[in-house]
Amino acid sequence: MAKKIDKDTIKLHDVIIEAIQEKKGSDILSINLSKIEGAVADFFIITNANSNTQVMAITGEVEDATREKLKEKVWKKEGEDNAQWILMDYGSIVVHVFQTPYREFYKIEELWADGKISTF
Repeated sequence: MAKKIDKDTIKLHDVIIEAIQEKKGSDILSINLSKIEGAVADFFIITNANSNTQVMAITGEVEDATREKLKEKVWKKEGEDNAQWILMDYGSIVVHVFQTPYREFYKIEELWADGKISTF
């Protein structure tokens, strides 16, 4: 049976998308995983960046926007050491910010192709 996504998760999703767009993230995808049994989150949000600096700017903007607008803090963040791929875990939403060559290499959206994909 499909899991119902709560309003707070939808608000968080929208704030994250806006923050990524603010810092010019490209090829933004949102994958709704709520109907996939055993999925680790309700959504994966994936975006590209052109440099380490842009990866850091996007993740910083996401953190600032979610904290300021929703009082939400990232639960866990990984990948800051080299800023090639940073993962941000908000519980119901996992954000992946890739430098473009790393996204092309890992192709994680293909692993979750059963989810409903939206582009922004």
